[in-house]
Amino acid sequence: MTPDWFLAVTIFALVTCFTPGPNNTMLTASGLNFGFARSMAHVLGVSIGFAGMVLAVALGIGAIFVMFPGLYVALKVVSIIYLLWLAWRIASASPKMGLTEGARPLTLLEGAAFQWVNPKAWTMTLSASTTYVAAESPTQSIIVMSIVFLIAGLASSSTWAAGGTALRRLIGRPRLIRAINIVLALLLVGSLTPALRELLSAAFAP
Repeated sequence: MTPDWFLAVTIFALVTCFTPGPNNTMLTASGLNFGFARSMAHVLGVSIGFAGMVLAVALGIGAIFVMFPGLYVALKVVSIIYLLWLAWRIASASPKMGLTEGARPLTLLEGAAFQWVNPKAWTMTLSASTTYVAAESPTQSIIVMSIVFLIAGLASSSTWAAGGTALRRLIGRPRLIRAINIVLALLLVGSLTPALRELLSAAFAP
């Protein structure tokens, strides 16, 4: 590993973690509806879960999908259904969600487990594992890469959750909060476009 390799991995991690996607949309919604403190378990779950996923995929779990492509298709279908359900939950959330019966932010375990059905997370981890694993020191580079993603993930997740919290403090109007929830839900649905396109291409391929 070289300084250039470390810089490239860091830039890749920061750009991919901070850009909009299912995780960041959900974290913004969590900050908006529950506040930053109550969203911390979700923040940690996303960050730790994704770093663990990078480690697992780079160490070889991703090869399973090469051997069994049908399993990858099944995972995408489950991902789409689950994300549509989450989008509905966000869109239908009460502006006073903290007072709504049964409403709560995701737990650490739920945030971590969500990475395995997150299409963007799979794209990021597969790209990182095929591009940045150093041939001369594969195990060491995988561990360092996972740590870089952990730090970048914590920074990104905290920022998006804090942004949602700031929105609520700035707005404070139930109707506007509901409107933002609907916009976030639509963005979450929009993030499924690449996965849907890939599934349709596979289904109608000659």
